[in-house]
Amino acid sequence: MRAQEEEDTPVREQHESVLQPISPVAMDAGQRVPAIGWAQRFALIGPAFVAGAWQFGPGNLTSAVEAGSAYGYALIWVIVLSTVLMITFTDMSVRVGIIAPGSMIETIKASLGKPVGILAGVSVFFITLCFSVGNAAGSGLALSMLFGGSALLWTLACSLAVGFILLMRNLYSVVERILIVLVAMMAIGFICSAFLARPDWAASAAGLVPTFPPNAQLLIIALVGTNFSINAAFFTSYATRAKGIKPSQYRDATITDTLPGIIAPGIMTCLVIMVAAAVLGHTGERVQTLVQLANVFEPLAGSVGTKLFVLGFFGAAFSSMLANATAGGTLLSDGLGWGGAFDSLKTKLLVGCVLAFGAFIVAVAPGSRVQLIIFAQAMTVLVAPFLAALMLAMANRREMGALRNGLWQNVLGACGFLSILAASGLLIVKLTGMAAG
Repeated sequence: MRAQEEEDTPVREQHESVLQPISPVAMDAGQRVPAIGWAQRFALIGPAFVAGAWQFGPGNLTSAVEAGSAYGYALIWVIVLSTVLMITFTDMSVRVGIIAPGSMIETIKASLGKPVGILAGVSVFFITLCFSVGNAAGSGLALSMLFGGSALLWTLACSLAVGFILLMRNLYSVVERILIVLVAMMAIGFICSAFLARPDWAASAAGLVPTFPPNAQLLIIALVGTNFSINAAFFTSYATRAKGIKPSQYRDATITDTLPGIIAPGIMTCLVIMVAAAVLGHTGERVQTLVQLANVFEPLAGSVGTKLFVLGFFGAAFSSMLANATAGGTLLSDGLGWGGAFDSLKTKLLVGCVLAFGAFIVAVAPGSRVQLIIFAQAMTVLVAPFLAALMLAMANRREMGALRNGLWQNVLGACGFLSILAASGLLIVKLTGMAAG
């Protein structure tokens, strides 16, 4: 990995010195880059799909089902807005990964100072710890419903399985391939489920208009935290570097990877809300257990529908567990100055810490696992504004040349920053109220 980065550095530095404010597809001395075929475009698929798999975890799925069951179609607008903002920040991260001679955190250290880079690594690590709770709880619960036995033991088994995968060589390539397959399987399942449920399409369209139902604040924050996942966007720059995407490939990577990789989990989340609204929305029932979540699909296809949902839920949990642990260990290792290589021993030890934390919290935390997942997802927005501000700063550096943020990218970026800042403020108010009560 280090050898590959050393080979790429002269190329990156050369692009930094020659980039001018022209089209991203014409970068070398004004010469247009020849068009590439679809086979080459498909080879660019990966970084955004990894981010999307991380984003579409059990917390996302759980929050979406509760949103649909408790508030019908009213919160679909949260997903649509979050998806647009997620695309904006993922695109920024991809461009930084393409142009910067070092990793995202190395670039932050060089531009804003070493303490800021360290804090960035620690912040992402904190978010991955929060996500690890939902991933561990969701994977264990799903397998216990499918095969019986203790959910905690299944959680430990899943954590060990992820740990085994992360011990493999060429880690990024292995993780990328597994996650792309899991995302495709989940997409097929949730699209079929939506058509079986026969949701009210007119009411779904009305859900695109922003409304704020009473007592939905924490749920809205959780939806924002899972669908506008700043940490996943932040990590995409590392996946982009590992993929070796060049400046001349930026446009093609956007079409084949960034847009579909982020839009796909957004569509799946909207479909889950619609299914839950169609089946449970008239009852106003609040979902407390995975059994209730699975029962959403039973009226559609009997016990087979329930099992399909549980399999999809496990796929979401396991794929997110894999991506989340990989990102957490990589970025903290980079923040501490140990390098951002996926295959280094120190990175893998930190990955193990993420997995162990999730399993530990699931073992000791009382109460509803579903509510634990939602609360943990909401907590991720506490440090997200800091990471969003850093990404905006890095994407606006002069060294970015032709791939520097444009006006519309900065406008959407500012909207995203303000949205995540507002969600963080609402969460602090909510937590303060809970503590006072």
